[in-house]
Amino acid sequence: MKLSYRTIKHLILWTPTVTIGLWEYVRHTVLLPYVSMDLGNLLAPLIVLLVSATLLRKLFAMLEATQEELQRERMLKAALEEREQLARELHDGISQSLFLLSVKLDRLDRTDCDEEARAVTAAIRETVRRVYDDVRQSIANLRSMPMPGDFSWMASIEALGGEVEDAGIRFECAGRLPDRLLTNREKVELLAIVREAVLNARKHANARTIRVAMEPTAGGGFRCEIADDGVGLDESKLKAFDRFGIRMMRSRAGEMGWKLDIRSGPGGGTAVLVEKPDPE
Repeated sequence: MKLSYRTIKHLILWTPTVTIGLWEYVRHTVLLPYVSMDLGNLLAPLIVLLVSATLLRKLFAMLEATQEELQRERMLKAALEEREQLARELHDGISQSLFLLSVKLDRLDRTDCDEEARAVTAAIRETVRRVYDDVRQSIANLRSMPMPGDFSWMASIEALGGEVEDAGIRFECAGRLPDRLLTNREKVELLAIVREAVLNARKHANARTIRVAMEPTAGGGFRCEIADDGVGLDESKLKAFDRFGIRMMRSRAGEMGWKLDIRSGPGGGTAVLVEKPDPE
């Protein structure tokens, strides 16, 4: 049974008082013929010390754990509020601006202009559409991150797999990572990397199948690979500065102290491998 923060504080406050009261009651009603007044006075602080070293010590440990949990929840709430604010700013600012730009391009396309201008307009419209889709996906990602208290790692992967299959792509999941192996932050960061790799496979690779394979290592680390059977990328595109999704994945992995390796080749699909080294 998990005690509330208020209950633990009340127990810490009242336990010494109740202990002394019980001792004095038992001493005067039962032990008075056998325990002298001086001995009783000597035993009273010893009994309180014994209770403090056992019961109160456990209560203080529970209080510290509860305080840490409350602090994590406050930090998480603040982080989620920031994510929601960022999502609103993206929606109200960039998203709407892109939509208006698309409308203006449509108007421009209806004016009298030569074929070359129409081709340029079409190319700009396609770029705007892709950026708009990216912004909408970013907004969805910001608003869909679950609370760690309800955050089952495998359930999150299954939900992601459902999104992939809804898009007409086969999703395979091999192995599993137990929730106890991952901290709340590790779950959030690893899920973000997996989601980004899956999103890239859906949008750019023309993949028919996406496979997520994961396994814990003997020393407490893990391996997680996201592979697709899409068109792949050559080495120069993998290292291109404008590959924001790849830079984001590398940044997240680097901040967590993980290794991230991306293997790809034209026509050979892409594999993103995330590894957490075993603690030394």
